[in-house]
Amino acid sequence: MQELKGSRMGTEKIPKLMMELAIPSIIAQVINILYNIVDRMYIGHIPDVGAVALPGQVISAPLVLIISAFSSFAGGGGAPLAAIALGKNDKNEAEKILGNAFSMLTLMAVVLTIVFTLIKEPLLYLFGASDVTFNYANDYTSIYIMGTIFVQYALGLNLFITSQGKTKNAMFSVLIGAIANIILDPIFIFGFDMGVQGAAIATVISQTLSAIYVLRFLTSEHSIIRIRKKNMGLEIGLIKRIVSLGISPFIMQATESAIVIVFNTGLLKYGGDLYVGSMTIMQSIMQLLTVPVQGFTQGVQPIISYNYGAGNYKRVRETVRHSMKVTVGLTVSYFLLVLFVPGLFARIFTTNSDLLALVTRVLPIYMGGMWLFGVQMSAQMFFVGVGEAKKSLFIALLRKVIILIPLALILPNYFDVMGIYYSEPIADILSATTSGILLYMTLRKLPG
Repeated sequence: MQELKGSRMGTEKIPKLMMELAIPSIIAQVINILYNIVDRMYIGHIPDVGAVALPGQVISAPLVLIISAFSSFAGGGGAPLAAIALGKNDKNEAEKILGNAFSMLTLMAVVLTIVFTLIKEPLLYLFGASDVTFNYANDYTSIYIMGTIFVQYALGLNLFITSQGKTKNAMFSVLIGAIANIILDPIFIFGFDMGVQGAAIATVISQTLSAIYVLRFLTSEHSIIRIRKKNMGLEIGLIKRIVSLGISPFIMQATESAIVIVFNTGLLKYGGDLYVGSMTIMQSIMQLLTVPVQGFTQGVQPIISYNYGAGNYKRVRETVRHSMKVTVGLTVSYFLLVLFVPGLFARIFTTNSDLLALVTRVLPIYMGGMWLFGVQMSAQMFFVGVGEAKKSLFIALLRKVIILIPLALILPNYFDVMGIYYSEPIADILSATTSGILLYMTLRKLPG
């Protein structure tokens, strides 16, 4: 049965296989963002202190994001390599990669827990905490940090389930945590009167449940590859391969914190609090719109990896072609919606007339390059999927570090506060065009 499942990656019709793997992955990505959204909903309704406690929890978001990003070193780098090994029919190599990734995640969790416990105070002030909001941010992060190991397992190892084409099981692991968080949040926040600390405890318990499911699956007969003690010894050569590929998704996630800081600092300097609020809303809208595309590419990536490992390059090209149609189709549709009905999205997050008017005016500008963004997401998926570490790293750095952050710092000198909004579409168009050209040239060089 396991062999049949694996062989379908190389024989099933691409459109059917893509939908089968992508839909659960999309659902998992959407569910995953519920963690912070649910926490914020409940925290914002804490009697008397909700209005102050909510910014405190939001301030902790970059640190939470960084902890999550570290799981990509092992999971984001190891899972595609394991899928490529399965395509080569080398199960032992795939299990070695999984075992090393497990050990890496464990070591990183220990180090991150110690380091962030020691430096969380200056970090929270760097992320924008004030004397009023610091205590709430500290309450949340102090508890969340203690659950770092469960975050690493739940996120990092879950990708090894997806890499086998078992996206329904990967989705279920996320669903367990999300449902638990929705149930436990009001119990700890209001029932036990624990406030922000209760929200953090609920989140850690939820991540623990997800981690238990993932570990149980990857040690069971239902998994094509399993975590085995004999494969947990770290091999330097293998670690280098995992890290060189994993650094790309790590940067994609970790640099979000830097972008938030650069944007908010510039908007506060050139515009004021209202403009900072507009960016918070627009980034939330961007996340809601791009999460389904990210889920789709994550679900499709194992098809790329498996067939690349099997040497079936014609099937690799076909998968990329179909993926590009879907991702670009989605991002073009999103762009048209934002262009013609920006107020519809703005009203989801605010009823303040001034803020609503500002977001409605600048949202089409901010997302002006979104129509082409599907190209970059497909290209990023391809290069990670085939183990092209250098190219995937270049694409990860290109949009955010090489183009976006410098533009956000330079353009306000010429266009005032609007320069910050202009930086996003310029970065999207330039990086997507470059990524598309690089993808086209790479595909042409594939044999067959």
